Amino acid sequence: MNIVTTTVQHCLLLLMLFSANLEANTIPWNKLHGMGTVDYLSLTNPKKTKNQYPYHLFVRIPEEYHDHPEQTFPVLYLLDGGTTFPMFASSYTQLRWMEDVPPMLIVGISYGTHDWQKGNDRSHDFTVPSKEREHWGGAAVFEQFLIEHVIPAINKGYKTDTNKHILFGQSLGGQFGLYSSMYGSAPFYAVIANNPALHRNLDFFKRPLKARNDRPKIFVSLAEFESPQYKKPIDNWVSHWQKRPADWTIEYAHLAEHNHLSGTNEVLRNGLIWLFNETK
Repeated sequence: MNIVTTTVQHCLLLLMLFSANLEANTIPWNKLHGMGTVDYLSLTNPKKTKNQYPYHLFVRIPEEYHDHPEQTFPVLYLLDGGTTFPMFASSYTQLRWMEDVPPMLIVGISYGTHDWQKGNDRSHDFTVPSKEREHWGGAAVFEQFLIEHVIPAINKGYKTDTNKHILFGQSLGGQFGLYSSMYGSAPFYAVIANNPALHRNLDFFKRPLKARNDRPKIFVSLAEFESPQYKKPIDNWVSHWQKRPADWTIEYAHLAEHNHLSGTNEVLRNGLIWLFNETK
């Protein structure tokens, strides 16, 4: 046996061991059965001039999806899907067991990272302009991305009830939800906003509403232990709009014993129950 043959055999042996190790360490995500069946796709926003990273879309399929070929399903879009999707995709399983919510598709829109330098552009995408933050102000462009790319992709790939698209956002994501409902044009049936962060551009959200015939219903949840930084402006916003008749359906909800980010699943449950009871 020559040296070349021996070297090749050693390489093959190492490759086999490496492959076996990879197989042994493959995570069986399907064993997290509470997550249900999840599809994945990625999209880029051609209208963005900076941070051209892909958006990662995770789609949870309801267990009833294939039972009735002609049935269509509401769609719940989760902003900050990198964290909100894994939380709610499994929580939804238990809500269905208790029949708290109807069958629905759940779409998590994720940046794939917490790091703004690697593509997490939430502070731009979810916000209207602010004199205090130069990089804020991308909400209009992000909304067009949802209208022109994300929603059509989901409608094309899945059996969706196009009259029942629902958006969830918290903190800056809640700011985007308010923007879309008050001044935007995305075809959402409803918005669920958890502790909207209006601390740097409150005056924008006290302007007159944009006229539209299909304004989304909105469920705004406010945490008992919200930090003062966020509490004062959102209380100001609520007080402003409670004194004025608005041409859209709005529900204000108090979330006891929670802080700025702790109540995601509870807010979603409360908001969805309110919303679907409204439609009965």
